[in-house]
Formats: sequence, C-alpha cells, structure tokens
Amino acid sequence: MSASRIPARPTAQPDDRPNVVLIMTDQQRFDTIAALGHDHVDTPHLDRLVAEGVSFTRTYVTSPSCAPSRASLFSGLYPHTTGVLRNDEPWHHSWVEQLADAGYRCANVGKMHTYPYEASVGFHERHVVENKDRDTPRLPFYLDTWDKALWARGVRKPSRVTYAERDDYADRLGAFEWEPPADLHADVFVGGLASMWLDRWRGDGPFFLQVGFPGPHPPYDPTPEALDPYRDREVPMPHHTPEDIAAQPHALQRLREQHLTVDHDAVVHRIDTTPEQEARRRRHYAANVTMIDEQVGAIVEALGRRGVLDRTLIVFTSDHGDCLGDHGHSQKWTMYEPSVHVPLIVWGPGAGVTAAGVRRDGLTSLMDVGPTILETAGCVPPQWMEAESLVPALREGDWPGRELVFSEHARDRILSGTALMTMVCDGRWKLVEYLDPDEGQLFDLDADPHEEHDLFDDPAHRATRDELLLRIARWRAHSEMATASWAAPFR
Repeated sequence: MSASRIPARPTAQPDDRPNVVLIMTDQQRFDTIAALGHDHVDTPHLDRLVAEGVSFTRTYVTSPSCAPSRASLFSGLYPHTTGVLRNDEPWHHSWVEQLADAGYRCANVGKMHTYPYEASVGFHERHVVENKDRDTPRLPFYLDTWDKALWARGVRKPSRVTYAERDDYADRLGAFEWEPPADLHADVFVGGLASMWLDRWRGDGPFFLQVGFPGPHPPYDPTPEALDPYRDREVPMPHHTPEDIAAQPHALQRLREQHLTVDHDAVVHRIDTTPEQEARRRRHYAANVTMIDEQVGAIVEALGRRGVLDRTLIVFTSDHGDCLGDHGHSQKWTMYEPSVHVPLIVWGPGAGVTAAGVRRDGLTSLMDVGPTILETAGCVPPQWMEAESLVPALREGDWPGRELVFSEHARDRILSGTALMTMVCDGRWKLVEYLDPDEGQLFDLDADPHEEHDLFDDPAHRATRDELLLRIARWRAHSEMATASWAAPFR
C-alpha cells in the first residue's frame, strides 16, 4: 500500500522511534498471570512486565474466536464493519501497512490467522505458524513453517488423528503430553524463531515484530518437563451447575451439542467428567501458559542482546479466552467472561510507558492496541478507526477507560444456533443478544461474577435489559456512520 492511501506522519527523527513487539497468544484466559492475582500459574517473565509496565485488567475482545478478533484488532474496527464475523473469512489489510509506509520493518512470526493464511496485510515478511491442530478435511490444505520444520526432522505432527490412536483419547479432554523433541513444540518453535529474527535481522531502523504463539489453544500439550511442576497442583475448578446449563439459550445448547459431537482440536468434550479430568485439563493449560512465559523471557533477552530493549514497546495479549469447562462449555464461541475477557500488558519504560506497575481497571477493547501502537510509532490513526488509543493510560494519572465494550460473532459451523450473537458490558452489567431465535442473557457481574444467574427475563431488571438492548442498537448505528469511508483507502 502506498503512503498516499493512508497518510503516515512519522516523527522528525525516524531512527529514534521505538521498536514495537506485539506478543499474542491464542485462547488465553484473563486469569492466567500470577502477578495479577492468579498464582496457580507460574509466569515470572510476564510478572516482570506487570511490575514494570501497565496492566489492563478489564480487556474484552470484539469477537470470541480467532479471525474476527484479530481482523478487528489489526484494523481498529468492529467485526460488523470489517465483514469478518467468523473464522475463514478473507481479510487483506491492516494498520501494519501504515507502519510499513512510515519506515518500520514489519515482520510476523507465528500465528496471525489471516485468510488467505499468507496474506501480507502490510508485513515485509511472514513466517506463518497456524493452529496446532489442522488435521481435518474441513480446512483448506496448507503447509506452514512449523509443518515444514517437523517434516525436516522426520516427526509426525501430533493432531487429533494421532491422539485418537490412544486408548484413552476420549477421556483426556484434549490434554496430552508433548512427546517429540521439546524444541519442536509449537510455542517453543515460534518463540525460538522470533528470537532468531531479533538476532539476525541486519537493519538498523525501527521494527514492528508480531509474535503469534499457537498456545495455549488446544490440544493442551505441554512438554513433560513443563508439566512436572503442575502434576499435583491445585487449580481453580470449572464453574457450572445443572441449573446454569439448563437455563442457557438455544444457541448455547446447540453449541454444547456441537462440541459433544465433534472433537474440535482434539478435545473430546464430555458431560460426565470427573474432577480429576477437569483438573488435568487445567493443569496442562497452565503448563502451556508457563511455556509461553519462558519464551516471552527469551524474546526479552534477545532484545537485550540486540541492544534495543530500552527503546522497545512490548505489548502482550491474547485473541480470546477458553471456558475450560466453565458453564459446561469447551473453548470459546460464548460471551462468558472466560471466553471474552483477556490479559493485556504494555511495557516500555524507554518507549513512553511512564506509569510503572500500574493496573488499569477501566474497560478496554482489545482493538485499542492498534491506535496505541500507531501513536507510539509516531503515526496518526485514521479517523475512521473505532478503536481508542491507550497512550494516555500509559502515563501517570487517572484514566477512566471506556463506558461500554462490545463483542459479536455470527453463525458458523460450530456456533450454529444463532444468526448473530452480540454482547455489551458496562463493567457491572453484561447483556448478550441472540438473533434467530430472539433470546438473550443478562448478568450482574458485581453480584454474580461467574455468570450463573441469568436475569434477562426477570421483571425486576427489565429496565436494565431494555437500556442495554437500546445501547446495542445505537452503537451499531453510530458505527455505520463513523466508518462509512473506511474502505476507501483500500480500493
């Protein structure tokens, strides 16, 4: 994309602009970082970023699955504007093009979940690693960088096909131990490749490096060494009751049926799980997070070796969460907190982050990362962006956050029970609207943080319900007007 399409306004001294490293995991819940109060997970390197940076504790995704969430983050627009409302829908453009036009070297290592998988979306180079498990005929054929590395080493890629050969496949809930060499594990491979890029790229200008870890998305597959500290550890157990499950709307009942029928990502979902099975799944998941944390530490070390750590902005986040059995659900595709609420840390004492060790509890949308990076790089975000820069929150002083956050997801092969699912949350109240059939959910997060008591049809809360439904309608109307010209630069 030429500079004339989206004007970039670099600072007067481009070589002094900070580097940016955006580290994204896939399917990491908000409650997985020790320094933020969740010490059942070992995350020493992320804890350092928390202690020295700014943590946003109420960050919500704009869609609870990979592609729509990422397309929204990398455009600064909601899914209904990008047209990416489910996985495997094309997206070709992003604000990375603006960074490239402004003189940044832009590289992607790991997962972006663009479609097509190797679309440049502004990167000068991409070293693509997609989902850990792609062994299904429903997905287009594609050999990513990790596939080629496994092949070169003579290793058969673990997947739902290989795991299904185990006698206990149906009992594992997607939790297995990684048996090939540890350096070939998807997250170790991606982290190592990112560190190698930092060691070997010979340019001396500013760079934007996006690192996309495939984990802790299932299969939940830590190495034996990573799992050892967790084998007997107590972990939070799922929140679900028969009453909660029975009261869920039609769309969520259909979603559970889909998971019970199909082993998505090598997860055989069950309704008759034992406490030990649930604990094992969560221990494996936590061990996967710790493996990623180790790679974050290695990337920080590589920045130090390169001599640029003191002028690099590091952003750590995830594209959505994982229910891990909460509400009787597997993975994402719901608007429950474990699915839509994710971690977000911004670190960079030499890159404009002057509020050290600060936790921001105001509402944040994941797509707000986009204009934050652009402003840090000396670029002006396009006027049509619906995302809001977090730069003011990176400095000392009060920061209120958003008034409301929204999320949406359209019908796909897995979420088949509704045409469109939309969430609005004001910090206390969360409403979910379903279309076709016309249903909803309403939760008071202050009184019911685990969302087990749906108040949508409670007459005592009718006014709150009606007000939030109206806010969804007005949000979409304002969004349509604000973004009417957004596609013009890409024509």
